[in-house]
Amino acid sequence: MKLEGRRTSDNVDDRRRSGGKTTAGLGIGGLIIVGIITWLSGGNLMDVVSSLLGSGQLSNLTQTGAAHVPSAKEDAMATFSSQILAATEDVWTKEFAKMGRNYVPPKMVLYNSSTHSGCGGASSQTGPFYCPADQTVYLDISFFDQLKDQLGAGGDFAYAYVIAHEVGHHVQYLLGTLDKIHQMQSKANKKVSNQLSVRLELQADFYAGIWAYYDNKMFNSLEPGDIEKGLNAASAIGDDRLQMQSQGYTVPDAFNHGTSAQRVRWLKKGAIGGQMADGDTFSPDYSAL
Repeated sequence: MKLEGRRTSDNVDDRRRSGGKTTAGLGIGGLIIVGIITWLSGGNLMDVVSSLLGSGQLSNLTQTGAAHVPSAKEDAMATFSSQILAATEDVWTKEFAKMGRNYVPPKMVLYNSSTHSGCGGASSQTGPFYCPADQTVYLDISFFDQLKDQLGAGGDFAYAYVIAHEVGHHVQYLLGTLDKIHQMQSKANKKVSNQLSVRLELQADFYAGIWAYYDNKMFNSLEPGDIEKGLNAASAIGDDRLQMQSQGYTVPDAFNHGTSAQRVRWLKKGAIGGQMADGDTFSPDYSAL
């Protein structure tokens, strides 16, 4: 991506230099399980955090350890993340204006190891997520190394896609979609709830594509191969692929982010078409997604 001269966001809370934190209430084993569920599923914590918060398992973060000193590479990725957040602000401000709405951008917290959020504890084990309680994206930059080294999905646009996807959940929050679907999930059985979650996640992928389309229109930011890197990242975090890697078989009723093919399809639809009207993931039959 071409980001030279692009502004950084004023909505970033950089907590990386604070000391590491540990959680009281959720043991190491439990934290790892949460990490497997969320990080391997694409990094969104909304459903898992809500359930853990409700049961009291995520609470009471306490400060431990020495202050973290970020490397030059980490600082460069922090600047990159801030530029991408600013880029989403530029695009979504214009897109909301087209709808006659005002866009209120989310905050983004950059942290090292663990921190607190409006949805409870946040840990590097659990990956990036959007917390609707405080309208904030939480990101441990080390996730980008995991994405590259463990899932083979590196590249600037792949990393930008991660941030744009979480901002996509903020767009859903502002449009009222998030609350509506969460209310439906509270009354649904597990299978239907998972299907609603898949629809939410695929729409967030679509919104990430919408951002890419208009950011390129505004700033000529995409370079050859960028879209392919984003699609590779979307494929790498499909539920079917991750379940096969972790357990050797798939359980479709347990999918909560979408298959690799679905995630690629909806990200590509937004990035190539650029039409907000094409992002309805809730009306089609579930089998047609």
